[in-house]
Amino acid sequence: MKARHLLIAASLGIAAALHIAPALAAGDDSATTPTCKKGEIWNKKTQKCEKQSSANIDDSNRADYAYSLAKEGRYQEALAVLDTVKNQNDPEVLNYRGYATRKLGRTDEGISYYLRSVAAAPRYAKVREYLGEAYVIKGQIPLAKEQLATIRSICGTDCEEYKDLSEAITQGSKI
Repeated sequence: MKARHLLIAASLGIAAALHIAPALAAGDDSATTPTCKKGEIWNKKTQKCEKQSSANIDDSNRADYAYSLAKEGRYQEALAVLDTVKNQNDPEVLNYRGYATRKLGRTDEGISYYLRSVAAAPRYAKVREYLGEAYVIKGQIPLAKEQLATIRSICGTDCEEYKDLSEAITQGSKI
C-alpha cells in the first residue's frame, strides 16, 4: 500500500514539475478555472483573460467559463457569457442557462431550459441531476425520483450526479 501511495505522489510531483494539469471534463466545477473581471472570459488556449467579444474563444470555452461563473455565484455574468455562444441549442449551454436561472430563483424558467437540454441529449446525466434538483425545489419529489432513476441507468449509483440528486431528494423530502 505504501508503494502505491509513493507512486501516486511521485506521479503528481512529475505532473506538477511538467506543469501538467489534470484534465477536466466539461462542466466540472470551477476550482481550477481562473476568474476574470466582468466582461472577460478565460481563454483555455491562450491561458489568459480576454474580452468577452473575442473571436478567439470558441463556444465550448464560453460555455465552460459561464458554468464556472455560475458555480461561483456570478449568475448574471454567466448568463451574459452564455448570450455570446453561437449555438444556443447546445445541450450544455441550455443546461448551464437553466442552472444560472434556477439559482437566480427563476425555477420554472430553469426547468424549461433543462427540458430542452434533455430533449437534445437524453443521456446527459448532469442536466438530469439539475432538473431533479429543480423538481425538489418545487416539491415535486416523484418527478425528481424519475430523474434519479434515469441517472442510475446512465451512470449507475456511484456517479456524482446520482449521489448529489439522491442527497437533494433526501433533504427535500424532510422539508
